[in-house]
Amino acid sequence: MTEDCGPDVLTSLPARISDVVTPWAVRSPDHPALVEAAGTWTYRQLASVITDTQAWLQELGVRPGDRVMIVCENCRSFVAILLAAAGLDAWPVLVNARLSAREIDEIRDHCGPRRVFYTTSVPPHASAHAKRHGAMITEVAGLGAVAIGALNEKVEPEPVESNSADQVAALIYTSGTTGLPKGVMLTHRNLLFLAAGSAKIRSLTPDDRFYGVLPMSHAVGLSVVLLGTLLSGATLYLSSRFDPVAALASLEKDRLTVVLGAPAMFSLLLDYTKLKGLKSLNFPALRIIASASAPLQPALKSAVEGLFGLPLHNGYGVTECSPTIAQTRVESPRTDTSIGPVLPGVEVKLVGPDGKQVSDGEMGELWVRGPNVMKGYYRAPEETAAAIDTDGWFNTRDLARCEDGNLFIVGRTKELIVRFGLNVYPAEVEAVLNAHPAVVRSAVIGRSVEGVEGDEEVVAFVQLSPNSAYTTTELAEHAARHLAPYKRPSRILLTPALPVTPTGKVVKAELAKMTI
Repeated sequence: MTEDCGPDVLTSLPARISDVVTPWAVRSPDHPALVEAAGTWTYRQLASVITDTQAWLQELGVRPGDRVMIVCENCRSFVAILLAAAGLDAWPVLVNARLSAREIDEIRDHCGPRRVFYTTSVPPHASAHAKRHGAMITEVAGLGAVAIGALNEKVEPEPVESNSADQVAALIYTSGTTGLPKGVMLTHRNLLFLAAGSAKIRSLTPDDRFYGVLPMSHAVGLSVVLLGTLLSGATLYLSSRFDPVAALASLEKDRLTVVLGAPAMFSLLLDYTKLKGLKSLNFPALRIIASASAPLQPALKSAVEGLFGLPLHNGYGVTECSPTIAQTRVESPRTDTSIGPVLPGVEVKLVGPDGKQVSDGEMGELWVRGPNVMKGYYRAPEETAAAIDTDGWFNTRDLARCEDGNLFIVGRTKELIVRFGLNVYPAEVEAVLNAHPAVVRSAVIGRSVEGVEGDEEVVAFVQLSPNSAYTTTELAEHAARHLAPYKRPSRILLTPALPVTPTGKVVKAELAKMTI
């Protein structure tokens, strides 16, 4: 299953992600490229800052093939360091400043960066890590406050590819919901193919004003939001964190045209507007709202669409695929939570337990092949070989079905629960629980039944809305009304908050550690 992306898409892409700015610096030099509270850079100014930053990085000892770790939040200085390093054929290692000290140190120790930079202009997270690491905060011309880690003279650069498009443009560490972090190597070609494809299906033009609130240290924020905007000559409004008051103000004042956010962001926006008694919003310039980074629930989709008077589009991807695999189309919005057709130029296949492709409408494991598939996991050849077969197919470990060319995510293979010899998919149980009006979110895992080999019980962790008086008994009754007996949670545990990643995904590995 694939959709044609046109014969010239790959050949027309720039060589490096840093090259996306150049044509617009010539064509529309005074058009705003990046806007944040601290100021604005036009395309001409952004191009100039990138050039100056490249010279600065070289003075600091950065060489082609060196890993350059950037502990960051969304801001102009991050974009400049990222694109400058990539233009030098160094490897930007993108690290969300909101990660814990342990997580950041594990990434630093694994990737072996020549230098570590901290975007301290956006307090307080990066500044705290910089202080802990003994980095010096410096005022850098054009960039503002940036903390600079010591030069690591012991590390060796990676070989530089003869074809710049095959050079690693971003190293992003991910563990999904389980396992230790793995460094995903995304090339210039990976990211630019994805940026061009996502911009094309949204028909981005220089007149668009994109809301940049998703973390650009993650794949969707990097390729779809940042690079997709710059490749289109549009304007990106940077925000380091989501705040419903600020978001609504920006929609009004800046006349934003495209808003891409995680479901948790839209949920917060709904809570705020409900608190203020707002039943509808009117932003004439806004043409696209879309959900990404985590599963979209039907009730949330319906409520958001009612508030904005626009369809809430849905998409799906994984970091290893740069990340988008499928996306609903602007011209054909869905009333369900399908993730839409496959991105143009990407192939997918659904494989059953017998290793054979399943028929339309049947569920199978989702495999992906195309220019968006990663180069591999850094310093992990065995894990790379286990994820990508010899024909270039990447196994997402997600379960999906296809109906009339549109994909639906069912769950993850590794999260599959076997109860009484029958398969239970957590996503289905979570969807039922999340449909309850008192439930903010839920997460379902399997737990081995003591003394019963191969059997698991279904355990649900549920976060209720503030001041809710609902009990686990009432939630169990709700589940019983909508689920077959073997799918019903054996235990429902109420929790004030579920552990989530910066993009809103529940970290089920943490739930599995909890004592029950």
